[in-house]
Amino acid sequence: MGLVSSTALFLPIILILILRLGWYRSFPALLAYYIIVFTYNLLTEGYIKANNNVIYYTGLGNNLLDAPLMLYFLTYFSATARFTKRMQVVILLFIAFEIAMIMLRGFNISSLTIIMGPGLLIVFSFCLHFFIRQSKIAVIHGKATGKALIVSSLLFAYGCYGIIYLMYYVFKTKDIANTFLIYFLVTTFSSLLMCAGIFIERKRVQKLAELKITRKELSVIYNEARPNIPLQTVVIKKENYN
Repeated sequence: MGLVSSTALFLPIILILILRLGWYRSFPALLAYYIIVFTYNLLTEGYIKANNNVIYYTGLGNNLLDAPLMLYFLTYFSATARFTKRMQVVILLFIAFEIAMIMLRGFNISSLTIIMGPGLLIVFSFCLHFFIRQSKIAVIHGKATGKALIVSSLLFAYGCYGIIYLMYYVFKTKDIANTFLIYFLVTTFSSLLMCAGIFIERKRVQKLAELKITRKELSVIYNEARPNIPLQTVVIKKENYN
């Protein structure tokens, strides 16, 4: 399952690059997220050879970057500039919280356990908010199905990651094998759902780009077609009319 989940994590990376979404709005954050998680998966499964210290600190870094990257990507679903700014403030505050915890408790599992809980909760809350909104749009208006699938994959993933966090970090379960099996299954399913969402969303992005080009061309044609009437003529006609 480690190999299967690693393959599933690699698919969104390839899809984002092939569909040229790597630099589109907040998609760079999603791309970075999948690259980091994919690399860490390869390290833990032994496909990339590294000593235990490298794997340990890579895992810490992976989990610390998780929430900020995902929150930044979720700004893609924001409907207003005001809500986007609020999300950006949340991201900055959370990064400040991470830095404060690392300074107080060190760069270790102890600080990570404290940081991950609020991070997972915040990301899950935003995912739930956007899931409700995008589902209504997709069902009622039949639009933005790709967005609905993307946020559905994230809602499912972070809901399950929250349960895994409680099992592994809080209750410290001894059944580590099954915990990792659940993680691999969740990662695989959410990654495949993400791929479907990205593929559909790319079509919508392409249509929007074509629409913008069409509007720009029509604007140019309209401006060229308008007669250039001198201001003096207009004033004279108005005076005569009066």
